Parts: sequence; structure tokens; C-alpha cells
Amino acid sequence: MPLLFSYGTLQQEGVQRSTFGRLLEGEADALVGYAQTMVRIEDADVVAKSGKAHHPIVAHSGRDADRVSGTVFEITEAELAAADAYEVDAYKRVSAPLASGRRAWVYVDARGAPESLLPFGRTQREAPDEGSRR
Repeated sequence: MPLLFSYGTLQQEGVQRSTFGRLLEGEADALVGYAQTMVRIEDADVVAKSGKAHHPIVAHSGRDADRVSGTVFEITEAELAAADAYEVDAYKRVSAPLASGRRAWVYVDARGAPESLLPFGRTQREAPDEGSRR
């Protein structure tokens, strides 16, 4: 099953219920090499689900010391597709390293997403190392 890392609204109970139809169970972790800012959300449906017009967004910094705290969730492929539908065009889903040593899908700033990271749209065979621990 895919791993999804959230540092923002996908951690909210209401967003999970409306996006996935259930509450997700996850573990605290941190995204390595990214810095967090905020982005204004124009999509009325997303604002209604989250209750917020500004959402956190992360950009690759390339510095291992930069960390963004959040939660890693194990979800289904259908739930990953639902998360893709929830996120607005400001975000791009990539595979990224976590402090735990795992890799997970994460939504990052689409304007600065490094080309070396795995963009979504790849085949399952190319997805991040799902569930492995080091």
C-alpha cells in the first residue's frame, strides 16, 4: 500500500472524511530537505473542506537540516487518487525521503519540484518503497 506524507490539511479529520470517507491512522515523521511556506487556495470546494483559504506548501531546499513535521499514512491506491483530486494545481505529488528512512508520496510546490524526484503519473512499479523501514 502507498505511503502518503501530510504536513497540512490532509491531517485534518474533516478533510480525511470528505476525501477518503474515513479517518486515517498515521505515524509522526518529518520530510527531509524541504522548507514550508503558505499558499492561497482559490478552489472553493477545497476551502470549504479545509476551512482555510491559505494552506501550507513545501519546496525542496536541498538542505538535509531542513525538516517539515507531519504524519505518514498508509493508504490505498484509490485513496491516493482521491488525494490527487483534492489537491489544487499549486501542488505536485513526488516521492520524497522521510526522517524515518522511508520514502512517501508528498505534495510539494509544483513550481519548484525537483526533476530528480519521482512525479506522480508513474507506474506502481516505480512508486516509492512502500512501507519499508531502515
